[in-house]
Amino acid sequence: MISTRLTNSHPVDRRRFLQGMGVVLALPWLESEAMVDAPRTKRLVCVGNHLGFYPGNFFPKAAGKDYVPSSTLNPLEKHRDDLTVFSNLDHGLNGGHRAVQGFLTSIKKEEAAGFPEKNISLDQIAAEHVGSSTRFSSINTGIVNGTDMCWTRAGVHVPPVNNPATLFRGLFVNSPQREREAQRTRLKHQGSALDALRDSANALNRTLNAGDRNKLDQYLTSVRDVERRLQMSKEWLNRPKPEPSMGEVLDEERQHIDEVALFYDLMALALQTDSTRVATLETGMGFRTAELDLEFGYHGLSHHGKSDDRIGQLRVVEAFLTAKLSGFISRLKEAQIFDNTLVVFGSGMSDGSSHSNRNLPVLLAGGDLKHKGHLVCPAEQRKRVPLSNLWLSVLQWFGSEADRFGRSTGTFSPMKIG
Repeated sequence: MISTRLTNSHPVDRRRFLQGMGVVLALPWLESEAMVDAPRTKRLVCVGNHLGFYPGNFFPKAAGKDYVPSSTLNPLEKHRDDLTVFSNLDHGLNGGHRAVQGFLTSIKKEEAAGFPEKNISLDQIAAEHVGSSTRFSSINTGIVNGTDMCWTRAGVHVPPVNNPATLFRGLFVNSPQREREAQRTRLKHQGSALDALRDSANALNRTLNAGDRNKLDQYLTSVRDVERRLQMSKEWLNRPKPEPSMGEVLDEERQHIDEVALFYDLMALALQTDSTRVATLETGMGFRTAELDLEFGYHGLSHHGKSDDRIGQLRVVEAFLTAKLSGFISRLKEAQIFDNTLVVFGSGMSDGSSHSNRNLPVLLAGGDLKHKGHLVCPAEQRKRVPLSNLWLSVLQWFGSEADRFGRSTGTFSPMKIG
């Protein structure tokens, strides 16, 4: 499923506003080096791995820019100046695999009702900001199922596209005229049905108690989301899709190891052609490792039980994943869009063996930021900074007017909007 969202927003001086509210934290700034003379097209990529990254393989031992790269970060060494690794950030969640879904939301689905914007994910708020400026306000991809990383404002899971050929056709293959006319007719009928549903729901609202009105409000939120997507589909229906700079991706049997690089290539093309400005990639639990000549499956390796042998094999898998990320970053640089693209990489799981959701592996790359190398945040409980503070700053970098996100208590550090 390639998702679409619609909203309008205008940049504001976030630093001045937040300083006035007293929520700027005493942490090093990650400030954009770009001037604000002209608006730039911003792009956001979020990559999440369900099984986490073993802390001993991921986090450097030293803070700052002169750290010795860990085995997991070593494939990213040539991009050292363009990324920041964060220690001691998380959402304060528990639940092991069930809490991984909160990586980009900070909120588990079963707790979402208590928050104003439910458990909407970072990428989907960015997608709402993009609206109909691109054919797809976001594309969501994944290697096997299991991460549940992306969620709409109505608390509905956005399933990833698991087939590279399906994604290629959606991005670059134009439908025949007859199919487009049939789709236009379907969109018209669907829009009429939604109008009727909304009118009936509004009339019913006057007769309901507070609890039922809340349920109806959630329903109407879903209806409005569908209406936005229908409107966007109409706007782009007859516009030709861009020509890709790669051969057609066909339906064929592939190993997961091949799909990782292929999805990264397709995401890079989608961003380069401005087919979308928001993209996600999920790596689920069923990722196969036989192609890496390893004895155990990935899930088994993540539950290493502190076995040196399994941790050593896990090191191979995790370095493979960051090597593919490194290739993606190189491609964005070649396309000259890296400085305007912010890449979020990490997991809602820390150590898969202990099912820990604390001290999550997180890094940011790109965005024309003044990157800090390895940024060690406060470890003491009373001084800890919510990861959602960082997500709020990412949204403001992207241009969103959001002043809170999930469990945020403020911004992580002021990021210049520009």
